[in-house]
Amino acid sequence: MFTIGDFARHGRVSVRMLRHYDAIGLLRPAHVDPYSGYRFYEAGQLARLNRVIALKDLGFTLDQVRSIVDDEVGADELRGMLRLRQAELEAAMAEAAARLGQVAARLRAIESEGHMSTQDVVVKSIPAVRVAELSGIAASYAPADIGPVITPLYDELCARLTAAGLTGFGPGIAYYEDAPAGDGTIVVHAGMAVPPGVTAVPDVDLVDLPPVERAATAIHRGPMSEVLPTAQGLAAWIDANGHRSAGYARELYLECPDDRAEWVTELQEPVTGAA
Repeated sequence: MFTIGDFARHGRVSVRMLRHYDAIGLLRPAHVDPYSGYRFYEAGQLARLNRVIALKDLGFTLDQVRSIVDDEVGADELRGMLRLRQAELEAAMAEAAARLGQVAARLRAIESEGHMSTQDVVVKSIPAVRVAELSGIAASYAPADIGPVITPLYDELCARLTAAGLTGFGPGIAYYEDAPAGDGTIVVHAGMAVPPGVTAVPDVDLVDLPPVERAATAIHRGPMSEVLPTAQGLAAWIDANGHRSAGYARELYLECPDDRAEWVTELQEPVTGAA
């Protein structure tokens, strides 16, 4: 048998927690010395302790935990519950990380106000290009809404192009337009440049994007979830130099390694006005 201190150490919990579980009848000691009051536990009780801790971490109240462990939940059922909770926590962490990235991008946009130099923007013509694309609808133009739509579109597009035996496609070109519904939603076009000779790809749209006579362009380095400072710097340059925006910027993905922090993307915003 183990003293309460030894049992706590083996169970990776605090002595105070074990005393509380004893007090509420959730995990009683195997033996209590009638003279000293010392609590003693058996190794077999670690199984119940593990279930108690796991269920508590799943978000159950201690009363609910008692009901579940007293009903002797099997290891397979408990494993399934834990995996479900793990998936929920991972999703919450990913969402929190995305929000943190957006806050950081907004902060950088505030800090960089008025600091974008003329060397950061180049006005040039964009040639026509044929793209193989898939499209979807995003709730808004915010990065938090665009990302969950465009990422799976590109995953599926690359899979279909590969399945069709098409090689040498790319780079990626994304462009946007207001949805016909007029409700603020955005049509997201995820495209890959393909040679002009490509005339058909199963289950993929082929679109000839027209040339852009004049586009103000800027290079964004990093994940597209943090594009805000670059996009707003580009907007400030356009306004300060007597141009007018003529639509959503295209995104030309120049470098897309696995580490999104190393991405290099050219924003290409069509403009009119000053020559």
